[in-house]
Amino acid sequence: MYVAVDDPDALYAKAKAAGARIEMELRNTDYGSRDFICRDPEGNLWSFGTYWPKAHEKPTEA
Repeated sequence: MYVAVDDPDALYAKAKAAGARIEMELRNTDYGSRDFICRDPEGNLWSFGTYWPKAHEKPTEA
C-alpha cells in the first residue's frame, strides 16, 4: 500500500520511534517524491511518500 503524505520526514521519525521496521530508508526519488517503506508490528508493508499522480488535484478524504 502507498499512502501519500505531506510530511514524510516527520512520519518517518514517528514510525521509527514507535518501533516500525524500516525496509527502505527515507529518500528522494528521481520522479520527485520523498518516501520510505516500513513494516508495522504485524509485518504489513507500508509505503509512504509525497508522490501524488494527479498533483493538480487534492487527495480525496476517506
